[in-house]
Parts: sequence; C-alpha cells; structure tokens
Amino acid sequence: MSGAAAAAATDGAPLVFHLPDLGEGLTEATVVRWLVQEGDVIGVDQPIVEVESAKACVEIPSPYAGRVHIRHGAAGDELPVGSPLVTVRPLATRPLIGFGPVEDEPTITGSPTSAPPPAQAPSPALTLGIGLVPGAHNGAGGEVRDAAGPPRVISPLVRRLARTAALDLAAVSATGLGGIILRADVDRALWQRDLAAHGPQAPAAEPTHPVEPASSTRARQVEPPTAGADADVVRIPLQGRRRVIAARMSRSRQEIPEATAWRDVDATALLAARAAMNSAQPDRTVSVLGLVGRFCVAGLARYPALNAHVDTEAGEIIRFARVHLGFAIAVEDSLTVGVVHDAQAANAVRLTSEIRRLTDQAREPGLGVADLTGGTFTVNNHGALGSDGAVPIINHPEVAQLAIGRIADRPWVVDGEILPRKIMQLTMTFDHRACDGTPVAGFLAFLAGCIEAPLTMLGEL
Repeated sequence: MSGAAAAAATDGAPLVFHLPDLGEGLTEATVVRWLVQEGDVIGVDQPIVEVESAKACVEIPSPYAGRVHIRHGAAGDELPVGSPLVTVRPLATRPLIGFGPVEDEPTITGSPTSAPPPAQAPSPALTLGIGLVPGAHNGAGGEVRDAAGPPRVISPLVRRLARTAALDLAAVSATGLGGIILRADVDRALWQRDLAAHGPQAPAAEPTHPVEPASSTRARQVEPPTAGADADVVRIPLQGRRRVIAARMSRSRQEIPEATAWRDVDATALLAARAAMNSAQPDRTVSVLGLVGRFCVAGLARYPALNAHVDTEAGEIIRFARVHLGFAIAVEDSLTVGVVHDAQAANAVRLTSEIRRLTDQAREPGLGVADLTGGTFTVNNHGALGSDGAVPIINHPEVAQLAIGRIADRPWVVDGEILPRKIMQLTMTFDHRACDGTPVAGFLAFLAGCIEAPLTMLGEL
C-alpha cells in the first residue's frame, strides 16, 4: 500500500459537502475546473472548485479540513444545487483542531427542497462556504462565539454581507448547524434593523430566500457547438448562463405587465460638472454612470414605489428602505448584474469605484455571490454599447429598470435658440402591478433635473 493510500485508510469517516445555493433562484451550476485533486490535503475555507452559474463564475471553499476523498463531477458536468460536490475524510492527526463538523453531525446534507422556514434553522447547504465552530452546537438563537468573544468561523458570503451593511456579527443570532451564522440570519438582522429605524417604510415582510427545487436530471456534459445537417448551420446548446438568462427573461415577460416611459435630457452641464470635479480631485474621479447612479438613489428615496419587489406567491409588494443598486455588465457573449449594496450610503466617488470593481471582476471572472444577489433596482447603460436607447426587460423580481442611452451631439432648443448640445435618453420600464405612471414620471423628471442642472441639485443630494 502506498503512503497516500495508507494515510487515507487511517483517515476519519467521510464528510460529504453538497453544492450550496449560489444565489436567488439558481438551481444548478456547471463545473469549470477543480482546484484540488483527490488525495490532496485541504483546510477550512480553502477554494476547491470553480463553478459557473447563470450569474458568474465563483470559487467554492470547503467547509471541512482533511483529505479530498472523492470529487463528484468532472469539468463540464452540470450539478443540481444540493447534490454531492466533494467528499472529505478528516485527517487522523486532525492538524486543524477545532474545525470541521460538530459531533453527531457528520455531513452537510440539506436539500433546497426541504429547507425549513426562516424562523427555524436553515439548512447549511443553502449557504456558500460554510465554516463550523467548535463546541458551539447551541441550536437556534445561539451566537457564534466562544469564551474569548468574537465569531471564529463565518462564511465569506456572510462576512461580506455584514461588512457591507456595517452589521456586528457578534450581535447576530445564529441558527445554523453548530451555531453558524447563516445568510438568512444576517438578512433577518438587517430587516429587523430597518424595521426599527424606519418603521412603516421598512420591508413589509421578513426577507426570505426561496430556492427552486433542484433538477432531478443527471449531470450533463457541456457540449460544444455542433454543425447541423446544413454545413452553414451551427447549433449552439442553450445551456449554462445563457439558458438561465433565457428562463429568467421569459419569466419576466410572461409574469410582469410592463409599461415604458422615456425622456431625452441635456447632459451638457453634467459633463462640464464632471470634468471640473475630476480636475479638482484626480485621485477621486467620478464617472457619468456613478453620478447617474447617485441621482437614482436620491430619486428612489422620493419615489419608494420603484425600489421594491413583487412577491407573487404571498400576494405582496415589498418596498425596501435601503437601496441595493444593480448595474448590468456585459460579459463576453452574456450579461450579468453586479450589485452595490446599501448604495444610499455611498457618494458618487464610491459608486464609481464600486462599478469599476464589479465590472473588472465580472470579466476576470471573479464576482462573488454577495456581489450578484439582492438587488432592488437596476441601471442598464446601453450607451456604453453605442445604443441611443433601449427598452430593458425588468430584472425579476424587481419592479423597475432604468436604461441610459449614449450621449451624442444633437440640436436642442436653449432660450429660444437651436444649439448643439450633449443629449442622452433615459428609458424606464416598470411593473404596472407595483405602481402606475405617476411615480415613474416624477422619477424621470427628478433625474432630468439632476442631469441638466447638477449644481442646483446639490442641495438635494
């Protein structure tokens, strides 16, 4: 018996880590590449595999320390959420004492179809990058801390959500296996904070993260484009990100009664103001999209009906006190939406920086789940692609999306004279179930005022 085989034979009982929930509504992911080999020794939170979902490519960390026993799936395989991803055997020597599973909890097995309601302990299989805390199996409501104080092992997703929202994790009640703070715990804490701070303006219902049932089909090998009977015809399988985008867009069009409004605006003064700002502070530059995004945040505070979701199953419109601003990003032959969480607390400089970060990481790729989920309103800059304007499809379950056209020289009437000006088109698609045309018209008028006379709008921002 080889040294590796002998070591494996003395390792602990196998622990199975199942493919976790990768975002709202996603039920499967394709294995892009494995970052570890069978027989490798890994640690807690070490990235083990890169997978592609409908939103982006992400690296998934291991919740266990030990030796990789089985990799479930090869590059190109499509795995349903909740299916086995990797089997790990704890090392006989247990070099990372205190990490790994709590006794009597040998596997992470939860299925998305059997997750209990948010008030109970959610399945750890629904949280990306779970880490377990030693000796902290305290059930629902327990905090992830030992006698020394602060939380010890938190998933990367949970850490990022809490950091973005300035939430103290030590004060969050944990409901996960072994006292883990799950994403649902963080969302519940933020919802309660909003409710206490804003009263009736806070979300109408406690947030939940429903997961559609995982596909029962077996993993399928990703097939390359194939030539049809006609040599001039190429058949490209509708799979991976494109397939889920197709499904989500179809659902949006079938479910949402859309209406559209648009307005042409004079961006000449905005470009001049931006040039002056960037000249005065070259190390803190702002983009047109960052400025328009900041105007949108101010407009949503005035017209909260547009910063909302429609929950068709509950028959509710959920309005949000906080703004999680999404920005559509073109990625190769696809599209993704990066989200700036708590955009109401960001100025134009920070929004510009966040948009650049999201765009750069999306094209590497490398956006995490926290950067791709939870949006409440989306901005789509079609002008970056050279379009004068566009009518966007609403990013379900949001209720509105703004499209920005390119800025071009056009004749414009100014004080009775026809002059060349920098004109752009704003197009708003909205869900007529959630609101009527009045708040949309008001929102577009507010944006137009900010863009055409940015200096006079400083007091509003």
